[in-house]
Formats: sequence, structure tokens, C-alpha cells
Amino acid sequence: MTAPRLYSYWRSTAAYRVRIALNLKGIDYQIVPVHLVRGGGEQHMPAYLEINPQGLVPTFTDAHTTISQSTAICEYLEETHPEPVLLPGDAAGRARVRSLAQLVACDVHPLNNLRVLQYLTGVLGVDEAAKTAWYRHWVACAFGALETRLAGDSRTGAFCHGDDPGLADVFLVPQIYNAERFDCDMRPYPTLRKINASCLLLDPFRRAAPEAQPDAV
Repeated sequence: MTAPRLYSYWRSTAAYRVRIALNLKGIDYQIVPVHLVRGGGEQHMPAYLEINPQGLVPTFTDAHTTISQSTAICEYLEETHPEPVLLPGDAAGRARVRSLAQLVACDVHPLNNLRVLQYLTGVLGVDEAAKTAWYRHWVACAFGALETRLAGDSRTGAFCHGDDPGLADVFLVPQIYNAERFDCDMRPYPTLRKINASCLLLDPFRRAAPEAQPDAV
């Protein structure tokens, strides 16, 4: 049986999430690199657009389906490979974890991903300093809210929800990686830093890291 495929770029935050989820689930998969910068971006090539018409990564394929969007992929993995769990067993806990994950996926990442930054500099003529200020502003908005929510909730443990990694951690760690790339000040977020450190001790997170990928440059 052919292993599932993940169309991925080593520095893609969204692809990084799915790599973590696959590793936590213990699923063997094949990385298919899609370089988002070389030659104007391989995601725009006709061969890839046949797989994902939106021209984004990640895309996940297995024997049953092809799925784009990292949240949908992670939910699919949770439903088809229920152990170990990424979502808690109670409805309130699941809603909390999804809310934390969506704060990253819906409110900060879309404003700071590659195509937005390229539009700022390439079309609107924003300089590098202004682009970086844009990036750091939206990270601070999101991380400030996350820090308050996590630090003030007894359900926060070594990880975002209790003492086992779950969906919220899957989304948080890649966003922190990118924030550090842009030299965002992480000092105001001790809870986020503690959770990130707990995650990075675990093999599934380390194997998913950008520098560990076959297309890392």
C-alpha cells in the first residue's frame, strides 16, 4: 500500500503543523517538496494546481482522498487515526483546543504568510522595515491574547491543554518558530515559551522541524 503523501515546503507554517500531527499519530508518510520561492514558486505550476487549485501547501493525499487546508487535514487524521488523541474527550475541552488553534490559523497566520508578505513588498512597495513591523504587530496581537488565555486557565498544563500534546500545540509551535525567525520579542509570553519548550523535547515535534526536512536549504 502506498504511503500517504504530504505536499510540503520546509518553512511553511501550515505544512509544519501537519507534519507534527502525522508524527504524533505515528503515521508513515512521504514528503513531496513544493518550493514556494524557486522559479516564482512551484505551487503555481500546472502540475501542482491540478492537485490543489488554490496553489498553496500543504496538500495531503492517501488511498481515500486528497485534502487541502491544514486544519481540515488534522481533523481528518484525528477521525481516521483516533489514537493518540489531538482533541480532548469532552465538548468544552474540544471547543477550547479548537479555539486556541484557530486563533493561530485564522487570525495571525493568514496575515503573515508568504503570499501576503510578497504582496506587501512586490505590489504595494512596502519596504523591508515596514514589512517586518507588520509581521511583528500581528504576532503580538495574537500572542498577547494566547498568553492571557493560557496563563489564566487551570486546564493549561505542560501543554496548551493538560499534560499531553494536542491540536493547539500542533498549531502553536510552528507559529513560534516563524515569530523567532522575524526576531519577535517573546519575553512577554512566558507561558507560550514554556509550552514550546515542552513540545520541542518530543521526537514528533523535532522530526517535523523545518531544518529536519529533506528540502531544507
